[in-house]
Amino acid sequence: MSVDIPEITEAADPKGRTIPHALITSPTGAIGIVIVLTLIVVALFAPMIAPFDPLRMAAGPRLQPPSAAHWFGTDDFGRDVFSRIVYGARLTLQIGVIAVGISLTAGLLLGLVAGYGSKWTERILMRLVDVLFSFTEIVIALACLAIFGIGLTNAMIAIGIASIPFYARVTHSVVLVEKNKPYFEAAVSAGAGHLRLLFVHLLPNVLPTLIVVGTLGVSTAVLAAAGLSFLGLGAQPPQPEWGFMLSSSRDLISRAPWMMIFPGLAIMITVLGFNLLGDGVREVLDPRQRAR
Repeated sequence: MSVDIPEITEAADPKGRTIPHALITSPTGAIGIVIVLTLIVVALFAPMIAPFDPLRMAAGPRLQPPSAAHWFGTDDFGRDVFSRIVYGARLTLQIGVIAVGISLTAGLLLGLVAGYGSKWTERILMRLVDVLFSFTEIVIALACLAIFGIGLTNAMIAIGIASIPFYARVTHSVVLVEKNKPYFEAAVSAGAGHLRLLFVHLLPNVLPTLIVVGTLGVSTAVLAAAGLSFLGLGAQPPQPEWGFMLSSSRDLISRAPWMMIFPGLAIMITVLGFNLLGDGVREVLDPRQRAR
């Protein structure tokens, strides 16, 4: 995962705007917020939005194209594709929150300890991170699934573990920058304890960068989970997960292209929304961008 990471040092907007207002007035941030909020609303109110049970077979004729009764058509079991897309939004949010939550929390703690600790602690922890970095995230995720077993829950955990080295490296680099700033040196000179230095002085200045990276990381987690489900290692039937829906319909692409088009569009729009939101957050929190 490659992300342009800005050095974020301030939270105030030079134009006097609050951070939420600055985010809403940012074109990319506003579009990202609309897409992400729509996804959240769909996930929360799925039972009221979906006209059919997503697991109900024979809700309509098999392989019926989009119509007034079935907006996105039906699949090879007669299940309503629109209802499955709607309920799939819940799984997508779970994937993003759980996977990024695991990787961000573990990476944050690892990076903080490595950056603040002794030279030997830093060397040992960061060399371990370098070893993990020599493998691609998908290889680490596949190794975790080989240990834990296949399934959507295990896939989310595996994706979270695979991304820990990235968040640890980001945190470590930001901590090294913050340690050399006057405010931190002043706190050390004043006799601040280790916990105060870590969680009062370093952590608040590390979090803005990780918020940006974590927001962008949700889209990566969604794509990774869809890829694992497409390979049959993530969601299992009859779960209405978008990647699995793509996998189960690939043999019917010529007969029922809508079975692949709509899950693919759902993944694309979701990834686009989180990427735009992440870019908007970066523009708001990065003082170099705010000064323009």
